[in-house]
Amino acid sequence: MGLQDRIAELRRLARERFGWSDLAAEQTEAMEALLEGRDVLVVMPTGSGKSAIYQVPTVMLGGPAVVVSPLVALQRDQVAGLRESAAPDAVAVNSAQPRSATERAWRAIRDGDAEYLFLSPEQLTKDSVVEQLRELGPSLFVVDEAHCVSAWGHDFRPDYLNLGEVAERLGRPPVLALTATAAAPVRADIVEHLNMREVHVVTTGTDRPTIHLAVRTFTDDPAKREAVARWTAQACPPGILYTATRKDAEMYAGRLRQDGVDAEAYHAGMNAADRRRIHDGFMAGAPAVVVATSAFGMGIDKADVRFVAHASVPESLDSYYQEIGRAGRDGEPARAVLFYRPEDLGLQKFLTARALDTGALRRIMTTLLGQDAPQSRGRTAQLCGLSRRKTSDLLNLLEEAGAVTVEGKRRAVRALPGRMADEAAEEAAHAFERRRRVDRSRIEMMRGYAETPTCRRQYLLGYFGEQLDQPCGRCDVCDRKDEHPATGSGHRGAAPPPGHGPYETNDRVRHAEWGAGTVMRTEEDRLVVLFEQVGYKTLSLTAVHEGDLLTGT
Repeated sequence: MGLQDRIAELRRLARERFGWSDLAAEQTEAMEALLEGRDVLVVMPTGSGKSAIYQVPTVMLGGPAVVVSPLVALQRDQVAGLRESAAPDAVAVNSAQPRSATERAWRAIRDGDAEYLFLSPEQLTKDSVVEQLRELGPSLFVVDEAHCVSAWGHDFRPDYLNLGEVAERLGRPPVLALTATAAAPVRADIVEHLNMREVHVVTTGTDRPTIHLAVRTFTDDPAKREAVARWTAQACPPGILYTATRKDAEMYAGRLRQDGVDAEAYHAGMNAADRRRIHDGFMAGAPAVVVATSAFGMGIDKADVRFVAHASVPESLDSYYQEIGRAGRDGEPARAVLFYRPEDLGLQKFLTARALDTGALRRIMTTLLGQDAPQSRGRTAQLCGLSRRKTSDLLNLLEEAGAVTVEGKRRAVRALPGRMADEAAEEAAHAFERRRRVDRSRIEMMRGYAETPTCRRQYLLGYFGEQLDQPCGRCDVCDRKDEHPATGSGHRGAAPPPGHGPYETNDRVRHAEWGAGTVMRTEEDRLVVLFEQVGYKTLSLTAVHEGDLLTGT
């Protein structure tokens, strides 16, 4: 079958089996690469049809497709969406369902009654699960929310690091990585950690132009809280109000109900049945407003969300952009409002300032040095008297420091010969401090977004390495400029035209003190660089030129 015939067949299947009138050029480009057996990385905004990229080719390839999805709620929505069409059936395997449901799911896949199998990355740490999958001979290995594999991404999850090896154990079907936002460093991490080969990258940019961006600034906390409640009560539903704490979620939900708004709180402290009831109700239309911590996350795929508001500043622009991306997926206008009090950033600094247990690091290293054979992470935790989660986090630091290595199908860990426990702990502490510097730099970039006197969309997209050459006209800063046009050359800090100056977005540079980095955004008088060792830095172009601070790499 030639190229045009394959594309025609993809479009026919999309129309007849899935109910889509047409496919975008980026979708067909990615699908075609998968049919050719290539690995594909797709960066497309939330709600732009990334799921179609594996759903349609699976029918032509003969399945099954293994889809790694991080949240049970998201898996449930994806399964339900497929079952509403004439597409092949889909099933999920996760710890939240009864054993009988899991057994039925495996049987449906083995018998060919289902072609899509959704699992969490945690499921794929089990040898028994991987062996069952290998026997099925999957046609695609799909990693949804692929930014989770990267320490630069906004929701890093250690269990994602195992997925590249899992793909190898499954017979190395084509790997498809999907994410809504991924700057150059995140893309590089995805390709590296998933062991992607001759990867074909498809990206449409990260801008969501229908979402109007705004920040409302306060110095007084009671005044801010009153404004949040009043604004949310008057906003056009359905919508989501994000809060920093569970207590605030309950408080705002109660206040909104007093004001006649159909609102519910949602947070990780609630039982699973209540969370599911609120999630499913919101998807169906009631409650009209969910007041939530970040626990109300990636499982939300509701097309008509008209606003996403934040009662407090998030920990990073990565998280913020992911969360506001849940608005306006139907292509209609939506609003994203951040209620900002500079003092709130102190809470985020506190949250990133957790101490490192160097004693536990030394204990783990000493234990591994005393073992003749590699140990599983669970066994290592048992030998050291530590929790599995804490042990896994510290082992990741030791691996990053080059003190331990991961071996074999079971991801067992072994201390590298010639290393001393104190030395390894010190180097792991350096890796921890680097991560903390990066996290703090993200907080400062969040401050910059809230306080910028220039176009917010230019600032936001620049954080992800995407250049917007003109002010957007769809944010509160641009609104004020339009109401009170200034004389002179226009918006201060606007992006220069392409080719202006010595630096371009995504250029690799090196600083004498901070090391290697990637240019994320250029302005008339400054540039933003993401340095691998210290995170985001905003540099004056005058200082860069006069001090010869940067060199190309």
